[in-house]
Amino acid sequence: MRGAQGQIGCVVYNKRRGTYNFIWWQNRRRRSKLLGSVLDFRTREEAELAAEPIRKLLRAPQHRVPTVSELVEQYRVEKMPERPSTKRGHETYLKNHIVPRWGNVAITEMKPRAVELWLGTLQLAPKSKVHIRGLLRLLWDYAMYSEAVPVHRNPMELVRIKAASRPVRLTRSLTVEQFHKLLDAIGDEPRWRTMLLIAVSFGLRISEVLGLKWKDVDWLNKTVTIERGVVKQIVGDVKSRGSARKMSCAEELIELLSRWKQESQFTNHEDWIFASPFKLGRQPLCYTLVWKRLSEGAVSAGIGHVSSHVFRHTFRTWLDSVGTPVGVQQRLMRHADIRTTMNIYGDAFTSDMQNAHEKVVRLVLSRA
Repeated sequence: MRGAQGQIGCVVYNKRRGTYNFIWWQNRRRRSKLLGSVLDFRTREEAELAAEPIRKLLRAPQHRVPTVSELVEQYRVEKMPERPSTKRGHETYLKNHIVPRWGNVAITEMKPRAVELWLGTLQLAPKSKVHIRGLLRLLWDYAMYSEAVPVHRNPMELVRIKAASRPVRLTRSLTVEQFHKLLDAIGDEPRWRTMLLIAVSFGLRISEVLGLKWKDVDWLNKTVTIERGVVKQIVGDVKSRGSARKMSCAEELIELLSRWKQESQFTNHEDWIFASPFKLGRQPLCYTLVWKRLSEGAVSAGIGHVSSHVFRHTFRTWLDSVGTPVGVQQRLMRHADIRTTMNIYGDAFTSDMQNAHEKVVRLVLSRA
């Protein structure tokens, strides 16, 4: 509704109530706001002046809710994680799933029910769907942080994913016999044997093994410092603050590293312990080569599929086998939360379960 001079809305006098009201149309709905009574305004001109702030507000550009694509671009600049592996995972989900489906939709139109139904149609593992939901939640958090939408409960908290906590593939640990078979299959090359022995002895992620430098080894105090990881030849921080730690190193491992240093081409303080000869030592071995060598060795040893993360699970299982208290296991695994140590990593071998069972039976039958 506009006045005679093209002004937004108009001032209307209600004779029955003796009040001045401002009337306008917004989103096809008639709106009204009380300005005051005849006691407040002696003339209509005074009521018109009182209506000007409302007209000014209505003339101002209306706040537009950004689309998901626009929000993603801002998120990339301000809040995208810096750790290369995490950033790469975020970008994969954004480019392949989130932006193609929701890119042209306003963030406020991304409703929980629609998101849950959409996730149900994706041919992905439940864990991947959980990651996508988590990223959508981060986008909503950023929308509230950037004041693109009012602050309220994040609607992505209402999205549920079936079998989200059920792993698609069971975690696997190697027995001592299987590990030795793998070592034999890998061959006598010192680089590979040293790498596998270091990985399983510390329960390191493969990115952390590749990120080791000679300066990280304290030969006098017999320690190894874990402080960086290498993913896709990009050097970054370790996975979490708890993962960065100085670890005690057994005398046998110190001797193993010393022998490898004597044979290695690259032994300077800043050199990678497992440097790539193809890159003249400027970079460590690439993950793809490590994965290929492990796969070939596992097939040759006849022990089934072996991933690079199997050594971390094996380390936790072996800690259990030698009776290590859970609190010590947590620190050796460098987990921030002990529940991760207890619920995700490790497995009990049949022989260990049998021994434990027999000990309990002996206690039960000791006075029978």
